[in-house]
Amino acid sequence: MSGITGLEPLATFCGECDCGCPHLFVDPSAPAECRVLLSDDFGQRVEMSAVQFASLVQEAKAGKLDGTATT
Repeated sequence: MSGITGLEPLATFCGECDCGCPHLFVDPSAPAECRVLLSDDFGQRVEMSAVQFASLVQEAKAGKLDGTATT
């Protein structure tokens, strides 16, 4: 992904190929409302606040996203 200078990587999803897997970053210098960044393998980006990301993590831990992932 281009333009990742200054971003702190948190996670790579998949990572078992060379297809440009989705990545999760934190940008400590960004405004609070867009500090967490998720990039996909098509070069798109989603920016969210740490509060929004925490809500997503909480919902995932509660199992609310379990049905979305199918093999």
